[in-house]
Amino acid sequence: MSSQDHPVSSFQNKIKSSWPYALAVAIIGFISLWVRTLPSATVFLSDGSVKFATNDAWYHMRTLRVLLENYPHRMFFNPMTNYPNGSYIHFGPLFDQMMAITSLILGMGHPSSHLVDTVGAYFPAVLGALTVIPVYYIGKYLGGHKTGVLAAILIALAPGQFLTRSLVGFTDHHVAESLFSTLFMMFFMLALISAKEKNLRFEDVFNKKFTVLKEPFLYSVLAGVMYSAYQLCWPGGSLFLLIVLVYAIFQYILDNFRNESSDYLGFTGIVTCLVSTILILPFVHPDMGFSLYYYSWFHVITSLGTMAGFAALSLIEREFKRKQMTAYYYPLIILGAGILGFIVIKIASPSLYSLIISAPNTVFGIQQGGPSTIGEATSIFYNDGVFTLSKVFSNFTTTGFLASILGMLILAANLFRRPKPQEFLVLVWSFFILLAIYGQNRFAYYYSINVSILSAYLGGLLLEKVKWSELDQKFKSDVKSLADVPKALKFVKVQQVLAVLLIVVFLIYPVCAYAMLYAVGSDEPNEPWTEACNWLHSNTPDPGMNYNTIYEAPTNGEMFQYPDTAYGVMSWWDYGHYIETIGHRMPNANPFQAGIGGRRVSINETNQPGAATFFTAPSEEEATAVLKAIDPRPDKMGSRYIMSDARMATEIFGAMPAWTLDTDGYYQAYWTGSKYQSIPSTRYFNSMEAKLHIFDGNGLKQYRMVHETEAYQTDEVGYKQVYNYFYGGKLPEVDTGYVKIFEYVKGANITGTASPNETVNINTTILTDQGRTFGYSQSTTADSQGRYEFTVPYSTDGPITGETQFDTAPSGPYVVSYGDTTKEVKVSEEAVLNGEEIKA
Repeated sequence: MSSQDHPVSSFQNKIKSSWPYALAVAIIGFISLWVRTLPSATVFLSDGSVKFATNDAWYHMRTLRVLLENYPHRMFFNPMTNYPNGSYIHFGPLFDQMMAITSLILGMGHPSSHLVDTVGAYFPAVLGALTVIPVYYIGKYLGGHKTGVLAAILIALAPGQFLTRSLVGFTDHHVAESLFSTLFMMFFMLALISAKEKNLRFEDVFNKKFTVLKEPFLYSVLAGVMYSAYQLCWPGGSLFLLIVLVYAIFQYILDNFRNESSDYLGFTGIVTCLVSTILILPFVHPDMGFSLYYYSWFHVITSLGTMAGFAALSLIEREFKRKQMTAYYYPLIILGAGILGFIVIKIASPSLYSLIISAPNTVFGIQQGGPSTIGEATSIFYNDGVFTLSKVFSNFTTTGFLASILGMLILAANLFRRPKPQEFLVLVWSFFILLAIYGQNRFAYYYSINVSILSAYLGGLLLEKVKWSELDQKFKSDVKSLADVPKALKFVKVQQVLAVLLIVVFLIYPVCAYAMLYAVGSDEPNEPWTEACNWLHSNTPDPGMNYNTIYEAPTNGEMFQYPDTAYGVMSWWDYGHYIETIGHRMPNANPFQAGIGGRRVSINETNQPGAATFFTAPSEEEATAVLKAIDPRPDKMGSRYIMSDARMATEIFGAMPAWTLDTDGYYQAYWTGSKYQSIPSTRYFNSMEAKLHIFDGNGLKQYRMVHETEAYQTDEVGYKQVYNYFYGGKLPEVDTGYVKIFEYVKGANITGTASPNETVNINTTILTDQGRTFGYSQSTTADSQGRYEFTVPYSTDGPITGETQFDTAPSGPYVVSYGDTTKEVKVSEEAVLNGEEIKA
């Protein structure tokens, strides 16, 4: 036996030849981690606290703490959001479990709160850096080591959403989705390569040829494990089953036309799907029926269905070859079998059929109505309905995106030249993710993987053209130490240097430059929202819920049984998680898009009660009716507090009517002399949001401001200028509290007598916690008997124990005036809360 044939020598040679690449990937991984930790100063604050980025990150930390408090049990249903219904949590359990296990290990079973926060903050950065590894291997098996290393470099520095969602502090499951879906594709690819190289046949399974089966089986099992990990981070992971199934259908057809066996493909698909079915089954909640967003029978059916698809495709192929049928009939039989399968599903389970049919539009279709206002759910190719590539280029760089398209075209052209399975798999995978970002730009963090691989593939082809492999071999044979490097440089050719320069200038430099721009911290939540939620936590009554308790979900058709002390906090859905996680109070609406209300399909639908309906209500009475309708219990209001910020009143107000499908008339075009400008109209100023934030709740009978934060420079001044100029208003043209908290109260009833039909006014001056004052006033007409009545929301006597500890209140008594008469009236807090009558 020669040394070349000796297994030990072969293994040693393999180690010697691969260690430089392993070292390169390790260095690239550490660079990737360094980039992702650049904004650490914005996350780990000087006071020792940790500030997470975006609302979902805060919510993940909430579910993590509940998990650690009740380990190993996890919260599945949360009654402390979407009050008074609660919300099922559609986040997968794995991301939280990984952070929990890490925290428990580092904390020796008892991690401190700061340690948990630290683990949570660094976790996305670590997962983002680890993604370098599967990307390298996919690139390697697509175009060799050079392609793998280049792909690793590109994903390590990839800008856009992949970077921002894996920065320190962005504690969300998105980066885990990217890592595990890429690992799934890597192991699935390795299983295909191994099974095909070993010429695996189903007979090998029956004959127990373990030398043939061992490696493909191991890779297939790992593929199933990684797919399950991916889906247990995000229930919508069925997208990747669709990708491999579509790939498999076309790969079977190609193999059949070439008269090649596809048993390698069937074996890989069946084992992968069987493993994923077994692993996902324990997490299914039968009461969910068929749901795409919660772990339900849909996820089991899709895995089993995909496995059955692989088995059926293999069976059809074997029968086809046994009967020596014409290859052109094979696609027709597959099409017929697919149609028959859909017919059977429609008859057996119409709900499952409806979900399967609608799922592609959910992922790949452009959102309409309210969902179109969700930032991450909009198409990456459109901005306000106008086609644009600006968001594409900012996520992937211009050359990166164009390289990915060119790479797909080259892989597609290879279909006519007997492509390898891994080439076709990458093509189908990339095409489907491209469709996904057309529907929703949030999938840009997936497509960054494809852009890196395809760009590297293109770079690898360029290096092949200049005979880089020959240079590589010469270096390996001649360079034994660092001293040999200068002598080996004589092998380098001009065209090889130019090729490397082209790759650096057009592929590596753009992503590096963009990465430095994107590697910055987030200001969400901003200081006013943090301060407002902390105030809410400290100065409002305890709702009577145990914050870290795991509550059982109510049975179908029943409401969760809240204590009598429970209440909701109304705000726009963007801020729901902040209200819950920082304020420890129960928001009516949340970033799961629950509690928004409004309409979904047609203006002819009933306008359901919720945040959109409340804030667009054209009068106080209609807004109050919405609060009453939110809670079906006749003696309960759906909300006690309302939180508004300057963005709700200006920048994002348009999203509110969008959810009601009634958007006309809130803004009007105004000619400025050089162009038309959109300005708020009467309908806007009559909305409840404008009454609360722009007018400070002046004149409202049952809503009082109880706190405001520091003022920020916003568009509020411009809106007030419009109101003063066009509608004769006299609003001070200044920015006021960025976040304002209002309380709904029954209101004290001030009654008295004046001359019949006489105009009666009531007013007082409100002093806020920021030292700002504004006028509160109402006007009414005495009836024919001379009686008048005002319902007022403010107490002049200050807060009482056990109720709202407001710091915004009248600076003196109410003044009632009519004719030459003025009267001062004091109002107690009890009268405001209980709706008592006070005679002037």
